[in-house]
Amino acid sequence: MTESTLGVGIIPALRALPNYEIRALSSHSAESARAAGEAFGVGAVFSDHEALVTRSDIDVVAVTVKVPHHRELVSAALAAGKAVYCEWPLGRDLEDARAMAELAAERGVRTVVGLQARQAPAIEFVQLLLNDGYVGEVLSTTMVGLSIPGDVVGRPNAYMLDKTNGANLLTIPVGHSLDILSYVLGEFADLSAVSDLRRPLITIEETGEQIVKTVADQIAVIGTLTSGTTASLHMREAVAGGTGFLWEINGTDGTLRITADSALPEIYPLTVAGARGRNEPAELAVPAALTRKWPSLASLAGAPAFNVGRAYAAFAADIDNATRTVPDFADAVRRHEVIAAIERSAASGERVKP
Repeated sequence: MTESTLGVGIIPALRALPNYEIRALSSHSAESARAAGEAFGVGAVFSDHEALVTRSDIDVVAVTVKVPHHRELVSAALAAGKAVYCEWPLGRDLEDARAMAELAAERGVRTVVGLQARQAPAIEFVQLLLNDGYVGEVLSTTMVGLSIPGDVVGRPNAYMLDKTNGANLLTIPVGHSLDILSYVLGEFADLSAVSDLRRPLITIEETGEQIVKTVADQIAVIGTLTSGTTASLHMREAVAGGTGFLWEINGTDGTLRITADSALPEIYPLTVAGARGRNEPAELAVPAALTRKWPSLASLAGAPAFNVGRAYAAFAADIDNATRTVPDFADAVRRHEVIAAIERSAASGERVKP
């Protein structure tokens, strides 16, 4: 099929892909909108998002603001009949996510949620290895990881200390990590969780001010996947020393080990190692066919924007080819359901079904 050119209204601009054309920008104030327009060479800038989403030349609206504002902006774009890319988490909670997914279904528009770790070449490679029987029957899987430093935070991210804002250890590092686990190995049939807040006072880096945190900084989950696989996960805010990110998939015939410097697999480069039988895992090279799938993104390899770019590229291909390869709002709801189940289990001490 002939590739289409999609007009995008995006905050901030994604410019690496040739089949996207940045046609408008919106920001919270006229001044910041003008500055962004000058920086990215975009003439149509707005401080009112309604003015952007109703433009006839906009096909896709990208929502990349703080989580508490997602529902308002996404809903406006959906109401205008636009396709929407929204960063993860989709909403502050399950209710937010369901409302947006239902509106998208009612309007019949395409959506993408920023669970872009699925687009990482390493994750595609792991899927291929599993499909080829590299580990045999999967018996168990384990994830361990660190997120951001646990005692100091920059002022722009201070809102993440408030549980009601929906952007925290559980929704972001755990959410992204759980998504690739379930994407590759299947959903949780049931789970049991523990969460704790071990560092309630956090220092604001720029001022030295201390703020009370209301979100957990230790989250542990154990459960059974629908396949029967035993799964466990422990994510925590940064400690001295500690493993950045380790995901093991253990089977009857071998093991796969996926590692990174932090429990943010959507932005940190992933390394894959494997072993058959009782051998020690050795690094496995990700095939060039996967790493070079989208040649225009070559300059972003290893950068935080790489997997985001791959998600946008896959979304454009989905539109052209009438396929569905990127996670949409329905996928986001499933992930929010698991997060809600973790919260229920941690509060009740009981094993629950998502």
